[in-house]
Amino acid sequence: MDTFNPRSTAKIAGHPIHPMLIPFPIAFFVGTLVVDIVFSRTGDPFWSTAGRWLLGAGLVMAALAALAGLTDFLSGPRIRALPAAWHHMIGNVTAVLIELVNLWQRFAHGDGFVVPVGLVLSAVVTLILLYTGWRGWEMVYRDHVGVAD
Repeated sequence: MDTFNPRSTAKIAGHPIHPMLIPFPIAFFVGTLVVDIVFSRTGDPFWSTAGRWLLGAGLVMAALAALAGLTDFLSGPRIRALPAAWHHMIGNVTAVLIELVNLWQRFAHGDGFVVPVGLVLSAVVTLILLYTGWRGWEMVYRDHVGVAD
């Protein structure tokens, strides 16, 4: 059996790509929650427009992060054996699907969708991201995925 830590296969100059990309969709999705709260307080359409832009940027960056993460997941049988990896992946896919619906409905229904439904969806995704981030870091700290000793 391999005695080395599980390795990331999607990397640049030895550095895993997935952890380089994930801060972007997290920031964009949490930022969406922030601007939804501001929109709910002010009613200023600027904030609902900002929310659509943040959701769009978050979905693009989430797709890139998912591509790198899925590459690692599929190429590493030791990674696939970790329950945390499955929870991390399933939770993040769920979050992205919720945000995809969130953006679609904002285009379909306009500003009226943001409060309360869009706001609730943004809050749910933020909670999911807290959980999946915890599970992702658990893989790094406990299982040493992608860690070079």
